[in-house]
Amino acid sequence: MRIAFLSAPEGVEQVELTEPWHAVRDAGHEPVLVSTEPGEIQAFDHLDKADTFPVDEVVGSATAAGFDALVLPGGVANPDALRTDERAVSFVRDFFDRGLPVAAICHAPWTMIEADVVRGRTLTSWPSLRTDLRNAGATWVDERVQVCDQGPGKLVTSRRPDDLKAFCGAFLDVLAERSA
Repeated sequence: MRIAFLSAPEGVEQVELTEPWHAVRDAGHEPVLVSTEPGEIQAFDHLDKADTFPVDEVVGSATAAGFDALVLPGGVANPDALRTDERAVSFVRDFFDRGLPVAAICHAPWTMIEADVVRGRTLTSWPSLRTDLRNAGATWVDERVQVCDQGPGKLVTSRRPDDLKAFCGAFLDVLAERSA
C-alpha cells in the first residue's frame, strides 16, 4: 500500500513523522512524503531544528487517488501552515471523500478541522485542540489512541509523541483490515 505523509515545508515534529514512517515501511508498505513545496522539509524536535527530509510528491500534482491512506504528523507549526493552504486542505478532504483511512497525531487535526471532516467523529488530539474540535462538531476524548469508524474511512488519532506506539499499532491494524 502507498501511504501519504503530508507535511508543511517546515514545522513537523520529527518523531511524529519518523516513527509512523518506519512502522509503515517495516510493515511492507510504501511511505511517500507529500508537501506543499518541492525540495526538502525541515523537521523539528519541539522548538529546535532537527533533520531535513526529501519531498517525494507535491500537493496539487499528488491526489488521494494515488494512495491507500494518509498520515498527518503533528507539531504546532506544521498543521497550522497546512490549514492555510487550500491545496493541502483539499488533499486531506479527498481522502475522507474516498473513504480512505487517515491517521493524525497531536496538533494535526487542525488541518482536518479546516477540511470540515471531523463533524460527527470521535477523536483525540493534543489537549489544546479540544475546544476547536468540539466547535467543529467532533466528540473529543482524552485517550492514547482513538479509532473512529463513524463516517467514511477509519480515522486513527493520538494525543502526543508518548502515544506513538499505540498510534502506529492501531494504524497498522487499520491497514491490515483494509488489505485483507
